[in-house]
Amino acid sequence: MSVDSPARPAPSPSGPKPGWRHRLAEHGVDRTLLLLVPAGIFIVLLFVYPFCYGLGLSFQPQSGGNPFSNYRTFFSDAYQRDSIWITLKLSLPAAVLNVVASVPIAYHLRGRHRGKRTITTVLVVPITLGTVLTAEGLLNFLGPNGWFNRILRDLHLIDGSVRLTNNYWGVFFSLIITGFPFAFLLVLSYLSGIDPSLEKAAATLGASPWQRFRWVMLPLLAPGLATTFCLTFVLAFSVFPSAVLVGNPAGSTRVLSLVAYQAAYEKYDYSMASAIAMIMGVIELLVVAVVLVGRSRFYAGSTGGKG
Repeated sequence: MSVDSPARPAPSPSGPKPGWRHRLAEHGVDRTLLLLVPAGIFIVLLFVYPFCYGLGLSFQPQSGGNPFSNYRTFFSDAYQRDSIWITLKLSLPAAVLNVVASVPIAYHLRGRHRGKRTITTVLVVPITLGTVLTAEGLLNFLGPNGWFNRILRDLHLIDGSVRLTNNYWGVFFSLIITGFPFAFLLVLSYLSGIDPSLEKAAATLGASPWQRFRWVMLPLLAPGLATTFCLTFVLAFSVFPSAVLVGNPAGSTRVLSLVAYQAAYEKYDYSMASAIAMIMGVIELLVVAVVLVGRSRFYAGSTGGKG
């Protein structure tokens, strides 16, 4: 009876071992990633480093002592603490209105439409105006002696004037004018990326236009609407020039950015200004997180895009 000899290991393949570049390429790392280096340096220099520096500075109060004294001072002062609510009261409705108003217009213009370029150009023109020019236009049109009030007086509809500037409404209108073009362009791009055959298939099954929008288009558009809201909210939350030019910076439009500016350049308390900036960032992140969590609960499937 013969005894089987133990199996010998297979001979290793001859030839040189692959170099480190080939081994990295097998894991998706190649020279094309070097293109990300300038962007990474840009982010570090203009975002990461200023944030870390401001965060550290916020824990170095000007008067010394407790590192959290800046935050304690801010939240213990009702005049400063109320600026959070004032800023949210301006930015949240403005962001919601910009997104809601852009949906039906973008939905109507999503395909081939006569005059689409002209209408889109007209709606996007306010981007070129800038905040200062927008504020000047609002003062000329909606001010106490502006065209709007003069027309109402000529029609004998009012005796005095309707106050629509240098208060909450002036800043709100400014945020709508400057924020709507961004929301419209973003929503239009998301709608253009949804496969039109999905809507046509629903139509062949007897779905009405409202049913097609409600049960087909809106769920597919939900991720885009959430992203658009977050971007427009952050844009409106950091409002500063409008709060001064067409608002009431000492009262109804004393927003957080204005409080931070006063702390830095009027009181020369850069530590306190950094703390207020950190508070702004935390509030923005909380709102964005709530929106993104709500989006995932509303719809978590594919967007049905063509690309």
